Amino acid sequence: MRGFYIGRFQPYHNGHHSMVERISEEVDELVLGIGSADDSHTTHDPFTAGERIMMITKAVAEYDLTTYVVPLEDINRNAVWVSHVESMCPDFDVAYSNNPLVVRLFEEAGIEVRQSPMFDRDRLEGSEIRQRMIDDESWRDRVPASVVEVIEEIHGIKRLQHVSDSDSLERYAATGESLPESLDDLDD
Repeated sequence: MRGFYIGRFQPYHNGHHSMVERISEEVDELVLGIGSADDSHTTHDPFTAGERIMMITKAVAEYDLTTYVVPLEDINRNAVWVSHVESMCPDFDVAYSNNPLVVRLFEEAGIEVRQSPMFDRDRLEGSEIRQRMIDDESWRDRVPASVVEVIEEIHGIKRLQHVSDSDSLERYAATGESLPESLDDLDD
């Protein structure tokens, strides 16, 4: 049996990882849909689809589970969203989600949906982890070690801290200063 699990995975964290572990006990294969794949370089969605593919692929390698990681762009049309997902993914038998809208859309399309309790939701929420990254607070214990490695490799903290600086663009516009050509050009 093949399952489907969608998330933005900004970043992929231990709550997601626990969910994948639970799902792996029920299915032989899992499609992991990366939602909002077209968004990146913002405080809400700092990582690219490719970076999230790296995070997920490395993290789930420890499970005895065939996985397919599929980026899914937002289409902003809920009535056809399930059809969009189905057109982009390998066929699946069951969807896993705790998001009320996602559950409703799959159920309306006649697809079985399984829910599970959230795993340590107070600590393992993407927005909380991203804020900790911005504030230079402890976050590494909230994501798999392989995800820490990816975030460090891509200089994800530096990027997130920069894009969270709401004054950045205004400062460049007001001073006429050129935007940096790369993240390496940013001040530490």
